[in-house]
Amino acid sequence: MAQDLNGKTAIVTGAGSGINFCFARLLLSRGVNVLVADLALRPEAKELINTHSKDSPRAVYLKTDVTSWLDLSRTFQVAHQEFGGVDIVCPGAGIFEPPYSNFWRPPGQLPSKDDPQSNHYACLDINITHPIRLTQLAISYFVSAKPKVSPTNPKSIIHISSITAQLTLLPLPLYCASKHAISGFVRSLAHLESTLGIRVAAVAPAIVKTPIWTSEKLVMIKAEDEWVLPEDVADVMVDLVEKTEISSYFGENAEQGEMIRIGGGSVIEVAKGRLRDVQTLNDPGPSGPGTTASGMAELYEGVYGLLQIEGWGNPS
Repeated sequence: MAQDLNGKTAIVTGAGSGINFCFARLLLSRGVNVLVADLALRPEAKELINTHSKDSPRAVYLKTDVTSWLDLSRTFQVAHQEFGGVDIVCPGAGIFEPPYSNFWRPPGQLPSKDDPQSNHYACLDINITHPIRLTQLAISYFVSAKPKVSPTNPKSIIHISSITAQLTLLPLPLYCASKHAISGFVRSLAHLESTLGIRVAAVAPAIVKTPIWTSEKLVMIKAEDEWVLPEDVADVMVDLVEKTEISSYFGENAEQGEMIRIGGGSVIEVAKGRLRDVQTLNDPGPSGPGTTASGMAELYEGVYGLLQIEGWGNPS
């Protein structure tokens, strides 16, 4: 299954910045209308929406709290009103286990904003529950739309996993758990492509510098480590919509790479200059440029320092 882009409509959560902004911008350049669903917009996103506010393809901003199921439902209503339908959905919004929702900064203790009486973590609401619910809403919309989704009228749902879906990092247990969950969720829906024409796939970016990186996380990246460009991740996300195979290398070296088959259930790792099809079982794991964080030991030390605080884990 491959989906033609021109004239289609996409809903992208978290498109106010980072990878999802780059994805929205690339979709617009390919003739796709985009509903940008986010709590706020960075200046570059505001400019993008202003540029595409009138002429086709258009971009529309909808202020969206992805932890609100009502807000998620509203994205489909608005996209249908503005563009007449929905063809591509990206539940891209996510957070990198910030201090306000962090396993090592328990609910009820500053700087956590998680309420010990609420029975949930914001990090998991955003990183797991939101993409699962938005996917559910997308499938519901696709199967009831006219014309109905089918292998000859395909639709796509593109998720953002991470190389941390294959790692176990003490300082980031909620984030790692959420990305493990996303990869498993995407693979569980693989069969929808052959039966209904709905492709559910994911990118698994390596280390990408975006606004979700806080100063306390940046200490893990040293001079010898390399960043992956958010634009490269966005390129692969578009490939997951419109192609059935891609080269394992970027740019000038693309012809030298092996071809990777892509489709429903695919999880494609995006490292520095190369791609990899992440296997469900017996996968060797991420390696090479763009996948290393040489200062991770400093975050481990920070965790053990927090555990020395008297009363850790007891709400104040």
